Amino acid sequence: MGGVRAQGAARLVHVFVALADNAHQGIVPVPAALGNGDDAGRNLYWGAAFGVRTFFKRSGGWKEIAVVENPNSYVIERSVFLHEASGTYLIADGYRGREIREAIHDFFRAAAGQDPEIGEVRTTDGGKKVRVPSKPSLAVYVGHDGLMDFALEKTFQGVGEEKREAMVLACASKSFFAAGLRPTGAQPLLWTTGLMAPEAYTLRAAVEGWIAGETGEEIRERAAGAYAKYQKIGVAGARRLFASGW
Repeated sequence: MGGVRAQGAARLVHVFVALADNAHQGIVPVPAALGNGDDAGRNLYWGAAFGVRTFFKRSGGWKEIAVVENPNSYVIERSVFLHEASGTYLIADGYRGREIREAIHDFFRAAAGQDPEIGEVRTTDGGKKVRVPSKPSLAVYVGHDGLMDFALEKTFQGVGEEKREAMVLACASKSFFAAGLRPTGAQPLLWTTGLMAPEAYTLRAAVEGWIAGETGEEIRERAAGAYAKYQKIGVAGARRLFASGW
């Protein structure tokens, strides 16, 4: 297993989170407060205990350095984290539940090297401006597998020579996302073979494995361990749920 990567040029992880939405997604309904796709603060995949923003805020080694409300018409909240040991930035965008199609499109854009540059963010600690890396090295989608409900209507062709990698934490994502991911040129480090709860403990485990320079199989093992712990299931069953590579 690798250790934390040596300090060098800062890298960026961009996480696209489609907020759970009982009204606009083909999900098994969750309690109303958790499934309101316009309420980031209580949403299952964002503000709830195992939502991306809340879980990372409570995770040792990660510091939330900026929050942006409504950075565009699709995203209700953007949270910027710094992994203090490695200097890696993680930008998490919480998309309104009804905008799940745009969240998935933007994930593929990032995987293809077409993610718009975010540039500087103003920190919550004193309002200092911090410049984040221009393009993500790792693109991640978290949420309901919208491609179970609608077809991907665009092809996102990879641009540039940079190495890019991707993770998709959604139900049966290897089956549904593979055709769209291939043209992007991004390497799939982690995705799923069956139904899963895309909560943030799996994301954190996988991203920290990536930061540490681990292989896809090592990252898969990390993800399975975290999923088994929080879901209270056997590691062997969790391991079958995740896959790495094509």
